[in-house]
Amino acid sequence: MGKVFNAAEVASHNTSKSCWVVLYGKVYDVTDFVAKHPGGANVILKLAGKDATEEYDPVHPEGTLESNLKPEALLGSIDPATMPKPETQSGGSEKTLEDVPVHTLLNMDEFEELATKKISKKAWAYYYSAADDKITKRLNTEVFRSILLRPRVFIDCTECNLDTALLGNQVSLPIYVSPAAQARLGHPSGEAGIAEACSSMGALQIISNSASMTPEQIVANATPDQVFGWQLYVNDDRSKSEAMIARVNKLHAIKFIALTLDTPVMGKREDDQRFGNVIDELTEQSSPESFKQREKQAFAGMDPTLTWTETLAWLAKHTTLPVVLKGIQTHEDAYIASLHRPQVKGVILSNHGGRSLDTSPPAVHTLLEIRKYCPEVFDKIEVWMDGGVRRGTDVVKALCLGAKGVGIGRPPLWGLAAGGVDGVKRTLQILADETKTCMRLLGVQRVEQLGMQHINSRLAEGQIYDGPSGLEACRARHGSKL
Repeated sequence: MGKVFNAAEVASHNTSKSCWVVLYGKVYDVTDFVAKHPGGANVILKLAGKDATEEYDPVHPEGTLESNLKPEALLGSIDPATMPKPETQSGGSEKTLEDVPVHTLLNMDEFEELATKKISKKAWAYYYSAADDKITKRLNTEVFRSILLRPRVFIDCTECNLDTALLGNQVSLPIYVSPAAQARLGHPSGEAGIAEACSSMGALQIISNSASMTPEQIVANATPDQVFGWQLYVNDDRSKSEAMIARVNKLHAIKFIALTLDTPVMGKREDDQRFGNVIDELTEQSSPESFKQREKQAFAGMDPTLTWTETLAWLAKHTTLPVVLKGIQTHEDAYIASLHRPQVKGVILSNHGGRSLDTSPPAVHTLLEIRKYCPEVFDKIEVWMDGGVRRGTDVVKALCLGAKGVGIGRPPLWGLAAGGVDGVKRTLQILADETKTCMRLLGVQRVEQLGMQHINSRLAEGQIYDGPSGLEACRARHGSKL
């Protein structure tokens, strides 16, 4: 398209009946797409007639335009001389903030504090937000404080090795990066930057289904021994999920599928709503009917009809990769998962960082539930966990409780926002060093030596579910594949 538009011409197309936007210096007519946008029409309409590049670029992987717009939607290019000068964002302090060397930061809280100063309010809200009153988000971290360590003495602790195997893949850390979306909101290197940091530390990374980069971009520079997983949200248009699975199957660096089950509907994240999140802007709707419609649009594409038998059978038709079920929050579901091996190789105990159902249990409670009601699960499948991990002592406590891998979601995002790739490396290094220090003071040299004898979890045990096990009903309904 050779036509060149001036900014005034574009600005006049700012309604749902005629909606144009500027992206990467090109002018697009997105009128037909407004009503179909997964994040709802309002996200596009607020940028109608304007340059949407700054809003669009950090949250959309390469190829998104081409896959959603018809070729004729490209109308031409914009005359840059007619465009208004960009305004400094309210959260744009990154342009004036003194550059703090990340090697001077000592813990996860300091990374979060620095990152908060450097990123936009919208990015902060997306990373920070959790459901309702954030009770679960806080409890995820606080529960670790209720577990005490039991140091031993007169044990040679000169050597300490964090090497372990996750789903048979050798890694240098029991700490992995949980799937967290939209990394480019914090730094241009995005998920690929996190991958680079993981490579340097020998850590596993699960790539978010909603990553701001394509899986091909993220694993492009992976080392031969680097390990990735791919998070899958099943789309209600199964053909879209099948197409993505087919792409993932071709990427040898991706070793398993993390099927996420804890968000069949979206939790209410008020920080996101308040600052205009990257998914939706519910607070701009006035009527209850509009709110419900916008909520539906905000989660458009996510299939809420998943079941144990149907969904796992469907997935088996499209990939031979091992499956890890993410979002398990009760011992019953962990037990049922163990009945579906060998397809299901593991579970991730997770409440989605407190972002789905507030007052749902922290993963530590679910670990204790499994120990109480069905400890054989630990021998049948791998049990991983995430949520609230902020110290190496947290990692050690989770490992003592039976977790094989311990995930971190927000810390890598804060690290990336605070200092790019080096920030993520520093984040992983701090947690690794703290984990080693803790193990040495417990008199432990290797990860597999950690166990319940190294902790006192009585306070946490007093908070876990204390009803009937329900396992006979699980066996009757799902049968035994053991």
